Amino acid sequence: MPRLIALPGVYRPQADTLLLADALAREPLRPGAEVIEIGTGTGALALRAAARGAEVTAVDIAWPAVLAARLNGWRQRRRLRILHGDFATRTRGRRFDLVLANPPYVPCPDARLPTRGGRRAWDAGTDGRALIDRICATAPALLRPGGVLLMVHSGMCGAQETLRLLSRHGMSARVTERASVPWGPVLRSRRVWLQEQGLAEDGDDQEELVIVRAQSL
Repeated sequence: MPRLIALPGVYRPQADTLLLADALAREPLRPGAEVIEIGTGTGALALRAAARGAEVTAVDIAWPAVLAARLNGWRQRRRLRILHGDFATRTRGRRFDLVLANPPYVPCPDARLPTRGGRRAWDAGTDGRALIDRICATAPALLRPGGVLLMVHSGMCGAQETLRLLSRHGMSARVTERASVPWGPVLRSRRVWLQEQGLAEDGDDQEELVIVRAQSL
């Protein structure tokens, strides 16, 4: 992945980004296809889609991420439409061929979502599903018939629950890939709490990441 500018507080591409980038590379994408990336961060995935000839919209709720993505698009000479704000609000009434999502998914003792700082990129409520559930509910309205959602999140959040919600909202969904990665500093700092919640066991030091692919029927 090309070196990208990441301003303070902006999520840098990591293992989950790379896993989703691999899924994107395998996804058929015609020139001119309309793609949206939810929570673009540095714009890494939006740039990958744009490099394949897609018309890309990228949304992030954090201004530093919007600025970083704009800078990276300018540096790579890729045309991106980058919007600041809530993804559902900023895309109301529009439909896309492909939705890419690497939402915050780390379980957090505080049920309230952070409103500033780097924690916005990973904290997602006590079960880690605050943004995942919103994306599952919103995806059918974002996609054209036959359109595809590609989303990555931690196995701690419950892949089966994601599949159940997407199915309930009228989509055909499955897990297409799983990968184990070492725990980072955030999970290590919450080890005791995660064990108390039944989300981790004593001795765990690997996190499972899953790619969920869902198609609009």
